[in-house]
Amino acid sequence: MTISISNAFDSGNIRVLSIVDTGDRVRAELEIVKDRQSDFYQWFHFRIAGVAGREVELAIVNGGTSAYPDGWPGYKARISEDREVWTQADTSYADGVLTINLSPDRNALWVAYFAPYSMERHHDLIAWAACQPGVEHRELGVTLDKQPLDLLTLGDGPKQIWLYARQHPGETMAEWWMEGALERLCDKEDAVARLLRARATLHIVPNMNPDGSRRGHLRTNAAGVNLNREWHEPSMERSPEVFLVRQEMDRTGVDFAMDVHGDEAIAAVFLAGFEGIPSLSERQLMLYNRFRDTLAARTPDFQTARGYPSSAPGKGNLTMSTNQVAERFGAVAMTLEMPFKDNDDLPDPEFGWSPARSKQLAKDCLAVLAEMIGEL
Repeated sequence: MTISISNAFDSGNIRVLSIVDTGDRVRAELEIVKDRQSDFYQWFHFRIAGVAGREVELAIVNGGTSAYPDGWPGYKARISEDREVWTQADTSYADGVLTINLSPDRNALWVAYFAPYSMERHHDLIAWAACQPGVEHRELGVTLDKQPLDLLTLGDGPKQIWLYARQHPGETMAEWWMEGALERLCDKEDAVARLLRARATLHIVPNMNPDGSRRGHLRTNAAGVNLNREWHEPSMERSPEVFLVRQEMDRTGVDFAMDVHGDEAIAAVFLAGFEGIPSLSERQLMLYNRFRDTLAARTPDFQTARGYPSSAPGKGNLTMSTNQVAERFGAVAMTLEMPFKDNDDLPDPEFGWSPARSKQLAKDCLAVLAEMIGEL
């Protein structure tokens, strides 16, 4: 059977350089395609067909010049035969080449940087959530590729909570997190959901970057713009996604905000805060630290020992959403980071960090938020 490698689908990304088929063994040399009008690349997602019963070696040869080459050591690619269950593949990295070794049982196998979250699944999530009691769906506007930017609002309370994800489209664990959050918030029998919806109004943007998601980008939108460096002065020409969300934040105000991401190199779950903003208050910092420390006490999948260094006083980067939102609104804001690798403190050799763990982490975060909602 002829070997085929395809990326012609939602979020697909790979370029085939060569395929050598010796019958019982296949070796392909591949490279990841850069984000449009950008030098960022690291996300890959493709299908290989015609490989049942063969040994397959996939060599991604431009790994060494990717956006985050430190993300490759210790990393394992994700594979699936049904596009529902994604497991870790035998993966190694040396001399700038990421090598994935496979022994497929079926003729078609999907390979990805992390379990994909397609735009079709996004639309399914929006459609489901919009049909739940008390959930309002609004289209804030459209992106440069004319895709809708979706906002879900629920709850009747005075506290204004903003949850948004996937500014960097290749960080698909962020939208898996959102799916978990919405499942909990829309459960009428869940006490955490009932408390939050009574005391707060929650504004949820499950995918901040539909264009990059569909195009198979790692980090940028259709114009090659990193949205998490646009929050100081977004524009409809470069970054409509940020412009529209920040405009709505200005209308509602913000008491608490969480920006959900994935980190390529650090094999842990952690938070990044806003310690460097010019107007930092003791109250903001106390509430941020309380959220962080309570989450660490509630779930073994979260830790506080590893993460990003804090900014020096007054040196916070206000182009980034967490800093901008904390400064602009006096809010308790934070960036949640999940790993592309496994969580080294609690490893899972089969699945690594996974959609299921991302969804559970969301539910744990909401429980902590419910504990402290009255203090925001």
